[in-house]
Order: sequence, then C-alpha cells, then structure tokens
Amino acid sequence: MAKKKTANRVKGQELVAFIAQKQDTTAFREQHWEGSLSEYLDIVARNPRVARSAFRRIYDMILSHGTREYTENRERLVHYNFFDDPLDNGKDGIFGLDRSLMSLVDAFHSAARRYGTERRVLLLHGPVGSSKSTIVRLLKKGLEAYSRTEEGALYTFGWHTESEDFDCPMHEDPLRLIPIELRAQVLEKLNAKLPEEEHVVVEGDMCPACRFIYRQLMEQYEGDWGKVVEHVRVKRLAISEKDRVGIGTFQPKDEKNQDSTELTGDINYRKIAEYGSDSDPRAFNFDGEFNIANRGLIEFIEVLKLDVAFLYDLLGASQEHKIKPKKFSQTDIDEVILAHTNEPEYRRLQNNEYMEALRDRTVKIDIPYITRLGDEVQIYEKDFLQDRIVGKHIAPHVLQIAAMWAVLTRLEEPKHAGLTLMQKLKLYDGKALRGFTDDSVRELREEAKREGLDGISPRYIQDKISNALVNFDGSGDHETVDERYPDGCVNPFMVLTELEEGLKHHALISNENTRLRYRELLAVVKEEYEDIVKNEVQRAITADEEAIKRLAANYIDNVRAYTQHERVRNRFTGQDEEPDERLMRSVEEKIDIPASRKDDFRREIMNYIAALALDGKKFDYTSNPRLQKALELKLFEDQKDSIKLTSLVSSVMDQETQEKIDVVKSRMKSNFGYCEVCATDVLNYVASIFARGDVKNRETA
Repeated sequence: MAKKKTANRVKGQELVAFIAQKQDTTAFREQHWEGSLSEYLDIVARNPRVARSAFRRIYDMILSHGTREYTENRERLVHYNFFDDPLDNGKDGIFGLDRSLMSLVDAFHSAARRYGTERRVLLLHGPVGSSKSTIVRLLKKGLEAYSRTEEGALYTFGWHTESEDFDCPMHEDPLRLIPIELRAQVLEKLNAKLPEEEHVVVEGDMCPACRFIYRQLMEQYEGDWGKVVEHVRVKRLAISEKDRVGIGTFQPKDEKNQDSTELTGDINYRKIAEYGSDSDPRAFNFDGEFNIANRGLIEFIEVLKLDVAFLYDLLGASQEHKIKPKKFSQTDIDEVILAHTNEPEYRRLQNNEYMEALRDRTVKIDIPYITRLGDEVQIYEKDFLQDRIVGKHIAPHVLQIAAMWAVLTRLEEPKHAGLTLMQKLKLYDGKALRGFTDDSVRELREEAKREGLDGISPRYIQDKISNALVNFDGSGDHETVDERYPDGCVNPFMVLTELEEGLKHHALISNENTRLRYRELLAVVKEEYEDIVKNEVQRAITADEEAIKRLAANYIDNVRAYTQHERVRNRFTGQDEEPDERLMRSVEEKIDIPASRKDDFRREIMNYIAALALDGKKFDYTSNPRLQKALELKLFEDQKDSIKLTSLVSSVMDQETQEKIDVVKSRMKSNFGYCEVCATDVLNYVASIFARGDVKNRETA
C-alpha cells in the first residue's frame, strides 16, 4: 500500500513539473508590466494604438485575423476570419452570415473613425437561435485574447500613497491624467510625427474615485502636477469577463430584484462609518456593469425587456458616453454597447411612442437565419461529427435533409412563375438552373424582404437529431430501446419522423396554418431525398467503368454517322448498317431531349468533340455532364433488370442476384459512406420504389 501511495505521489510531482514547465513566464511578466506615467508616454509615442478607443480596438481585433473576399451572385462579399473562431478551433464559428457580419464590422469601422456610430447602441436583431449571442460571445473572447497580445496591449493606472494603494476602478487610460487645459498642446506634440489615422485622442475626465485622490494630492503638493503623478503607477490591463475587467453583461431580471445601481455602482454602507459620508467616493463601489466594462464591451441581453428606468442610463451612456452613479457627477466612459433582441420585442419597440429616443440612438443589424443549405449543414456537422457519436452511425444525408427542411421553412414562396421552393433553395445554394442567372438570384433575394427572419431554429433541428440518436442504442446499453431505430444506425427518415412529431408541441408555433405548411415541406424534403438515394443507387449500379465507356463509344459512333449521313459498321456481322436510332433515343430520352430537338443535341455533341480536338484534347464522356448523366441512366436501366433489384422486396433471391447486389452494396459503402445497415436500408427502399413503379406500369397497361 505504501509503495502505491509513493507511486501516486511521484506521478503528481511529475504533473506539477509538467504544468510549471509549460507556463510562459515571459508573457506573464509582459502582461503585468508596471511603470511610471513618463514611461507610459514613451510607449504611446512609440505605439499610439495603445490609446485607441474601445470601438477602434474591437475593429482592429477583427481585422487582425484577416479577411477573404469572394463573389456570390455577382455581389462582392467579405468574409472575416475572426468569426470562424480561430481562438477556439471553431467552437463558436459563425456560418452563412457574412452579409450581416459585414454590416456589424462596418458599424465598428465607422465608430472607430468617430463618424457618429460610436454614440449609438448596436442592436443585433433576429429570430431566436440565429447566433446573436454567439456573435457577442465571440467578440468578448476575442477582446480577452487580443488584450494579451503585443498588438492589442492597453494600459490603466493606480495610485501609490503613504496611506494606501488604489487601482482605478474603471480601468481608465492614464492619458486622462493630463490636465484638460493642457491636452491640446500635449497631443500636438504626441501627434506631430504620426499619420492622421493614428492620431491620439483623449476624451473625458477621471472617474470620481481617481479625481478624489488627484485633488487630495494636488492640495498636498500645492498644485505641483509633476509631484502628483509620481504617485501614479501605470499597469498593463488584461481584459477578462470572469474577473469583470473590460467586459460587462446585463440581463433583465424580476423588477423587485433589480435596480439601476447594477449598471452604475452602489454605496458601500460598511465604509460610510469609516469615511463619514455616503458621497465620499471611497465609500462607493464603482462596480456596476457600465463601470467595469469601461475600455471594452458591455452586452445587454434581451435589451428591450428592460424597465424604462434602465433605458435612461442606456441613452446617456450611448449618446454622451457618460453615466450617473448615485451621489456623484456624470462619469465618462469609453465602451462598446452591444445589445440583442428578438422579433416580437423589436416590433413592440416600433409601436411604443415612449421609446422614440431609444429608436433614434439605435443601429439595428439584422441577424437572420441561414438561407443557404451548405452553410446550414455546417452548423450540424460541427455538433454531430461521426467521430463524436460513439457506437452509432449517422447515415449519409441525415444532416443534409434536416438542414434542407430548416432552410425551406425560412424561405418565402417565389413570385417567379414555374419556380418551386425547392428550386429556389438550390439556386441560393449555388446550383445552376436553366433560365436563371446570378442577377435572377439577386432579384429573388431582394424581393423577399423578410426571408430568414421566420422559420425553424437550428436549435430545434439539433434537439431532434439528438432525440433520434438517443432514442435507440444498437449496443444494448440502454434499458429501453426504441423499435423504430434498430441496429445503431440513424437514417434520414428517423430524423424526419422526430421533426414531424415535434411540431405537435412546438412552443413557437401558434398558428395551425404554419404548422400545416411545415408538415407539407417535410413531404417535399422526403421527395427530394428519394431522388437523391435513387441517383446514388443508380451510380453504384453503373459504376462499371468499362461498361459505360463501351456505351459512350457506341453512342458517339452512331451520332457521328447520323450527323455525317454515313453508315455504321456492325462489329459482330461486319456489315454496314444505318445508325441505331433506337439506341440514340434511349440515351437522349433519359435527359428529356424531345424528338424535335434530337438533331440539335447530336450536333451539339459533335461540335463539342470537334472543339476539343482543335485544342489538342481528347473527348471523354465525363467532360460533358449532360451526356454523362444520360449514359449513367441508360446503363442503369439496362443493368437494373439483370441485377433484379426488385427481388430485394421479395423473399426469393438466387445466389447470382445476391452476389450482384452485394457488389452494389459494397460500392455504396466505399463511394458514399454507407454502413452495412444503412446501405441495405437504402437498397431496400429504392427497390420498393421500383417495385411500386412496375406495379403502376402494369396497371396502366
């Protein structure tokens, strides 16, 4: 037993040594630098960015991670890498909201240049679950990390006197110690050799607590400012939400348990006896959310639920950059005020005439739901990566189908005649559709003003995918197993079932017409999934490269002869024959080429081959997507009967058929990511579709 304890103790020592070795003591010392005011002025002269405003610091922090420009529907967009969350391996990454994030960064940019936006409340507005809180969380996290870098360094100060050491409770910039009447001359010297965009600007006065000490020392030294600032110790400032330094958060609570002192600080009644007055700054806690957020950012959660009394403080803080602590004069602040709210609360703001002042001081930035399928899929891939789902397999297209339904609920019905909602979704996702250009897609977006502000939240989708994962257990670990979900494999139909059942009790759907529409969209998604899996099975069956090459060569030989008015040599009989019209039409019909347009299509193919030849390139059937699709469908039609796929739905299957089906199943697994269970399920499902088609055809005949 003693030996075991010793071993454990040694292991603990090794861990302590390992942790100690990994600590960056050099960075720690840099982040806890202290010096005099004159040393700080030297730092400002070398690097004026340390004295930036809060808005400028956030803007520079975002740009420090780089940008990427791209074009979508002939519209130039900028992607800010910061919102991919490089700080935390993409944990809070934002997808598909580049337009909204561009508006937000533009607001920061304008405020950084002091164009007026710095005197506004930035209001993130959108439906529940649209990433408003995630955006703010990212900005907080980014500010914390940025303040610890050399590029993002900022400084505050404290006082060292004979009686006590006292840090500025509002983390103010030491430049506020410069007397107001001398600031213009001092700044002129500081900015003399700096480009205009880097000029240092000093606004506002010291907080009441620092002014109190400053006045005392000025009286003690009979106005000798030089001796007063000898008591100043400038310190590097590290922004930290947990330590309540530079980041504040305010959330509405019950009216009886909350008052405005939570924003601007409150009297410390225990110190009144010591200092003799409740108006003595030493007997006041400058620890309200506005106070501690100075130099950084304050977040107002569901801001429009605030009582009117709180809004008065908010208005002064935004417009005048001042707050009014109890018993003290107005106090200057420098911070970004970022609030967020949902749709119903914002409509109430618009209809409330007493809130006109707040509306006038608000910059609204819409944060809608995602309307691009590929971006929506990325949200769920982040949470449901296969390596995170232990003991279960998520079949191909589960996340895609769930995301497809979510996006459809957010889209407005297209006004364009003949365009379905599913086609609109595909256009938004970058797919090509005959008759529609990039300009057409832009027009579709512009005419749908509220698109993305209604619909199903990603949270609902995440919850239902989670339900499908835990409602069964293929390993038998759970005491109860849902019979709908056998064998540890989740397929799209299971998730669609969860989505539909959840609609019965969805808390945010109060309109039965909306509930009915969402159910109808589930049927649309099921039809699309049917087309997807039919196509995959077709591709698995036609994966015989040699067979499709032979079919392609045969088709091209006949088309060349047809267009050149020649005959084709029969490879078996050696006789010259007329081009095989039946073969050519059987291929062309697969992609809906009407008989009246067959000549145009055949000439198009031959012209394409000729153009390649002129460029010194050899024709390959895969280089023409339309022809490739037609050939694959034709080969599938020919091989479907030989494989006897429909025999899967019967109990009779010979060994030869089983072997062919096993080959197809193997291709489904290797080419498309199916497991044994879901590959079998998909083949059975597609077989049942073809079986129904055969029955329908016989009944029609």
